[in-house]
Amino acid sequence: MGRDLTALFDPGSVAVVGASDDPAKYGHAVASQALRAPDRRPVHLVNRRGGTVLGRTAARSLAAIGEPVELVVISVPGTGFEAAVDDALACGAKAIVGITAGFAEAGPAGLARQQAVAARVQAAGAVLVGPNCLGIADNTTELYLASDRFAPGGVALLSQSGNLALELQLRGAPHGLGFSRFVSLGNQADVTLVDLVEDCARHEATSAIAVYAEDFGDGRAFARAAAEAGKPVVLLTAGRGTASARSAQSHTGALTTSADVVAAACRDAGVELVHTPREMTVVLAALAAGPGTRAKGRRTAVFTDGGGHGAIAADAAEDAGLDVPELGARAQERLRAVLWEQSAVGNPVDLAGMGEQNPLSYAETVAELLAADEVDAVLMTGYFGGYAASDGGLGGVSAGGSVLAQGEQRAARAIVTHLAAAPKPLVVQSMYPQSPSCRVLAGAGVPVFAATEDAARALAAMTAQGAADMPGLPALPAPAAPLRDPGYHGVRALLDSAGVPFPPAREITDEAGLLAAAAEFEGPYVLKALHLLHKSDAGGVALRLAGPDALLAAYRDMNARLGAPSYSVEAMADPTDGIELIVGVNRDPRFGPVALVGLGGVLTETLRDVAFALAPVPARRAEELLRGLRTAALLAGVRGRPAVDVAAAAAVIERITTVAAAHPEIAELEVNPLLVRPDGAIALDARAVLL
Repeated sequence: MGRDLTALFDPGSVAVVGASDDPAKYGHAVASQALRAPDRRPVHLVNRRGGTVLGRTAARSLAAIGEPVELVVISVPGTGFEAAVDDALACGAKAIVGITAGFAEAGPAGLARQQAVAARVQAAGAVLVGPNCLGIADNTTELYLASDRFAPGGVALLSQSGNLALELQLRGAPHGLGFSRFVSLGNQADVTLVDLVEDCARHEATSAIAVYAEDFGDGRAFARAAAEAGKPVVLLTAGRGTASARSAQSHTGALTTSADVVAAACRDAGVELVHTPREMTVVLAALAAGPGTRAKGRRTAVFTDGGGHGAIAADAAEDAGLDVPELGARAQERLRAVLWEQSAVGNPVDLAGMGEQNPLSYAETVAELLAADEVDAVLMTGYFGGYAASDGGLGGVSAGGSVLAQGEQRAARAIVTHLAAAPKPLVVQSMYPQSPSCRVLAGAGVPVFAATEDAARALAAMTAQGAADMPGLPALPAPAAPLRDPGYHGVRALLDSAGVPFPPAREITDEAGLLAAAAEFEGPYVLKALHLLHKSDAGGVALRLAGPDALLAAYRDMNARLGAPSYSVEAMADPTDGIELIVGVNRDPRFGPVALVGLGGVLTETLRDVAFALAPVPARRAEELLRGLRTAALLAGVRGRPAVDVAAAAAVIERITTVAAAHPEIAELEVNPLLVRPDGAIALDARAVLL
C-alpha cells in the first residue's frame, strides 16, 4: 500500500519555523499561505525572536507552543536545520517539510548531513519532504505551505522546479486546469518521488499525476509505481540527451542514451512522456477532457473548412502517431448527403466554404464522423470560432457577421449534443480559440488549441493504449551467481547455458591448438582474435576459411599483425538469406537493465536502427520491437529473399536479456551479430563488460 503520508497532506496542526515579516524571506511567503485557512487546523508561527509575525503572536520555539504539532515546516539557515528537526521530533511531529538548502546539492559533506537527518526522522517514525524544497500544498485539505497559490483541480503536481510548476499553472489556466496537490520534491532525502506517486494514486481527488523530475532515484520503481497508479502519469524530465556517465565499451553502450532509457521506461509503464511545459499542458488538458475522452484506436478523421489547414492537420496527426486513412464508401456517401458538391469527403473532410452558407454544416459533419464505425477520433481544424470572434464577421459586414456568429454558436451547441450522443474524442484547433463558439466547446470538455501540433498531440494522448502498446514492466529475475570469466568464451558459456545457440568453437593459443580445433568440427572456419574491442575494425576476424590450411595461414598472418593472447576457432554459420541483428543490454544506474535490439553487424553504429525496452524482454515484446524497426521490411523478405524466422530471434532475445537482467555485475552484455535465417537464429559473437 506504500507509505502513510496522511500527516503530510492532512495534518491535525501545522507550525512554520522561521516565519518572518520580512517579504524577502521564504518563511514569510510560507507563513502567509499557511494562514489562508486558519480555521481548518491550528497554525503556529515560530520565530526565535518571538514578538508578532503577520499580526500573530509568534512562539520563540516549538517547545514554547505547549502542545504537539503534527507537521512542521522548517525555513531557517542551514546551521540551525538539524536542531530544528530535533525540536520538531521532540514535539511529536509526524511530518517535516525542509525548505532549508545546503545539503546533498552542496557536496559530500552536505550529503552526509542530509543522510544523518533523514535517519533521525525515519527512526522517529516521521516523514521528511526535502530538504532544499519549496514546500507543499493540498487544495483538498486546505493545506497551503508553498509560496504560491495553485488553482484547485484534479492534477497532482510533483516537481523538482518551483518556476516550472508556476509556468504549468499559468499555461493550464486557459484550459481550466487546476491542481489537487503540489509537492516540491527537493533532495528526496526521505519521501521520494515513488512514495508520492503511490500516494497520489490512492488520492481520490487526483485524476492525473504530473511530474517534473531530474533525479528519479530508483527509476525502475518510479516506472512501476506509475504503471500501477490506475490514473494517467505525465512526465517532463531534463537531461534526456546526455549519454550514460559510464564509458561505453560496446555498441550497446555507445548507442544507449538517457533519452532512450527514459522513453523505453515510459512506454513500457504507460507514462505520457513530454518534452516541454507547453506539451505537458496540452496532454493534461486532453486527459481532463469530457465525454469520449479515450479512443478505441488511432483512426482519425481530420475535418476542416480550408484545404491548407486540413493538410497541415493530417501531417501533424500522423507525426503524433495517429492514422488518417481514407474514409470508406459508406461514410463518404453519408457525408455527401449533408455537404455540398465541392466539399471533399475522403479524409481530410473539407467543407470548402459551406460553413459560410450553413454554419450548422460543421455540426452535421461532426455528427457523421462521430457515427462512423471506421473513425476512432475527430480533429477539427481551421476557421471555426472566427465568425463569433468578431462582430464584423467576413469583410467587416456587421449584420452578416452577426448572423454567422449566431449560427456558429448554434453549431457549437449542436456539436456538444452530438458528442454526448456518440462519445468519441474530439479535439479542435482554431485560429480563434478564445471565441465564444470555441468557449462553448471547451466548456463541454472539448480541448481547444490555437496550434495544430498541440491539437494533434492532445488527440494522441486521448488514444487508448492496447495491450500491445503497453507491454508492462518486466519483473527482474532473481540474481544469479556472478560471472567470473568475462572473456569471450566465458560469456558464450553463460549464454549457451541459457539456451542461446552458438556455432561450435574452441579457444586456442598456438598452432597445435588451432589444428586440434579444426579436427573437432568441419569447415568452413572463422578465426577471431580475442580481447579486442572491435575485432573487425582491427582486422581481427577472418571468415570463410575453407579448411585447415587456410585456417593456419590466416592464424599466422593475424598473429603476426595483432599478437593477441588467444584466438577463437569457430565453425562458420551459413549466412545465406540471413539478416544480422544486434541484441544488447546496458545497465542504467537509475532504471537497471535496458535492452537494445536492432539491425546488427559491422554497420550497427552507422545505421542506428535500434529499439529499446526495459529488460528482460519477453519474446512477444521482442518480436514487436523487431517489427517496429525502420528496416523491418528486410525481415519479411525483399527482392525475392525469403522471410526470416523472427519468432526464433525473439525467443533468443528473451534468453539474452534475461541472462543480463539476472547478473547485476554485468554493465554491458551484447550479442552482435545474431544471425536470423528462415530456419532459425544463431549467435555469432558475444561480449560482456563488468561493472
